[in-house]
Amino acid sequence: MQRAVSRLAATQHTASDLARIRKADDVYMEAIASGDFQAMSETNKTLHTAIAHAANNPYFLGYYERLLGEGQRLLHLHFDFTVSSPTATKLGRDHDELIDAIARRDASAAEKAAHEHTMLFQKRFLDYMKQNLTESMAIL
Repeated sequence: MQRAVSRLAATQHTASDLARIRKADDVYMEAIASGDFQAMSETNKTLHTAIAHAANNPYFLGYYERLLGEGQRLLHLHFDFTVSSPTATKLGRDHDELIDAIARRDASAAEKAAHEHTMLFQKRFLDYMKQNLTESMAIL
């Protein structure tokens, strides 16, 4: 779904859509800088929703918003882990390639960047799931 929405956003966005996407990314980066994983989760959802709005497809928008809402629960866990774990892949400018491709109206590059972004989330989430939370606990 993210790939389709991103592909459409590249071809359908307006200048005001692109401004909203860039503003949402700026707010997301502020949340990362603050280390507040709740804010990261909310602002990430806002950014991806802005991309979905730019796709100009009401069906995809509604479905993608529901999907983002469900995924937000997983994202919240992964952000908590990423912020607190010394071994986790750190957050950064994860959306730059996607936003740049949308701005260039390069649908193929936007789809590719969306796929890579999804795979990065998957890697981070699997890293979170692999951690051993009981390793340092004493069993009495």
